Amino acid sequence: MVVGTLLILSSAATLVGGRFVVSRYLGTVHQTSLLGAAAVPRPASAPLPHTQIDGPLNLLLMGIDERADDPKGGARSDSIIIVHIPASHDHAYLISIPRDSRVQIPAYPRAGYRGGTEKINAAFAYGFGFPGNRSRSDGFQLLALTIKQLTGIGFDAGAIVNFDGLRSVVDAVGGVDLCVDEETTSVHVGRDASGRPAVPYLQPPPDGRPVPVPGVRPQVYHVGCQSFTGWQALDYVRQRELIPDADYGRQRHQQQLIAALVKKVSRTGLVSDPLTTDRTMRALGSAVTFDGNGVSLADWIFMLKGIDPAAITMVKTNGGRASTQLIDGQSFEILTDTTRQMFQATRDDTLDTFIAAHPDWVTTNTTP
Repeated sequence: MVVGTLLILSSAATLVGGRFVVSRYLGTVHQTSLLGAAAVPRPASAPLPHTQIDGPLNLLLMGIDERADDPKGGARSDSIIIVHIPASHDHAYLISIPRDSRVQIPAYPRAGYRGGTEKINAAFAYGFGFPGNRSRSDGFQLLALTIKQLTGIGFDAGAIVNFDGLRSVVDAVGGVDLCVDEETTSVHVGRDASGRPAVPYLQPPPDGRPVPVPGVRPQVYHVGCQSFTGWQALDYVRQRELIPDADYGRQRHQQQLIAALVKKVSRTGLVSDPLTTDRTMRALGSAVTFDGNGVSLADWIFMLKGIDPAAITMVKTNGGRASTQLIDGQSFEILTDTTRQMFQATRDDTLDTFIAAHPDWVTTNTTP
């Protein structure tokens, strides 16, 4: 949304040009109901040309791994991010929730699910894939309800971002620059002795532990600043199995990719290249499914115009440190009391105070 906002506002040099760009972009974004009962109730108001969006706002973003090479594998909720925008609308906080967090998932009668204690990413799976149904909307609704129950936070908007679509966005802007902060070995991408593409580790891994495929050399991302193409960026931010900080490392890398995309657009002024701008806009649109909770996407985009790319703070749940417990043979992440204080600060719109007291909870932006 931030990348799209920068492109649209930069392209709106004239009223006619702005209308054309907004119309062309919005026409590519799939818009549907996602939030359900997790949505913040909006007061009824008289019809206006544009809806005023006031007060602190919370958006739920979910990245799904819906792989073109695995059509029967369904969709996985591999990235869960709460975006908090304070009442001033001049800043944004991105809070990642570990996908292995142990939570109580509420009952969801539509899917025949009675509720239970599970990993948080199971919520999307229960809603998405119940018998006779494959619905992103149901998956997202159950996930949003689970997070609202966990955090007390209701949502003003929600969006699903498809990881493969994100790859197209990176390619459309000409790649991104990232500084790799820990050596990262891919369990998905490699090459055999003849140099042909091959999967380097058994999929799915036995007992959840990566097992190398003999004769296949994996892709390795070495520490240091480098340029990434779309497939490299997507592969890099998918990895968690072979890095020291596991899912917390993957969360950090995903947040850094978002920052790199925003920086690429704001620094290079893609509006000076109409073909690149148009290609990027259409790639963004095809990657996103959006629910504005009764407010148009156009109004959301223009509300975001006050957020400078430098005013995006990425926050680490649990301070980026593992809090793992083995329960009934399953490994869970347990959210700490301090993380729950962070959720309270989000509800109270006092995240700036929380961050001032916990500066080490901010993800370092490692884009060059």
